Amino acid sequence: MKHGKNYWEDRYKNNSTGWDLGHPSLPLTYIINNLLDKNSKILIPGAGNSYEAIYLIESGFTNVTVLDIASQPLESIKKQFELNNNIKTVQNDFFQHTGKYDLILEQTFFCALEPRFRESYIEKSHDLLTENGHVKGVLFDFDSQRTEPPYTGNKEEYIKLFENKFDIIEMNRCLTSEDSRKGKELLINMKKK
Repeated sequence: MKHGKNYWEDRYKNNSTGWDLGHPSLPLTYIINNLLDKNSKILIPGAGNSYEAIYLIESGFTNVTVLDIASQPLESIKKQFELNNNIKTVQNDFFQHTGKYDLILEQTFFCALEPRFRESYIEKSHDLLTENGHVKGVLFDFDSQRTEPPYTGNKEEYIKLFENKFDIIEMNRCLTSEDSRKGKELLINMKKK
């Protein structure tokens, strides 16, 4: 893998984290505010500094797992929530992770993966979800020939990738994007088939 553990550790150590907003993104807070079951098992893969996980805990959710291949961003979450059993941090490769979740929150993880791993992401997400599980979040929606993350794509490409394993309930232009991401994100809600 071109961008493995050391790559991401270095990005955090060198504060080269341009994707890091410093707060939970507006689309993800919108999604979280509309979740009804506070006991849902939620996975945030490639969670980084995990502002969305903090928001979930502050909103009363009781079963949040934060997963990242890099240890550095997980350390502050561990310290902040060391006495809170409602949140678990896991340093692991997403593709090696095991468990069952009702919801996978997708923020910047899919776009961090090299495109050749997209089908594997879909297979693994399908595998990690419970029978009626969902992937909700955002995907970048603009064409680019980037050779470094974030890797982009478009709605048509995503539909072709996901439709065999997921019912696509929503995949539309995100209306609540951060200013720097306006017009570049799709809001997604996909249910496991």
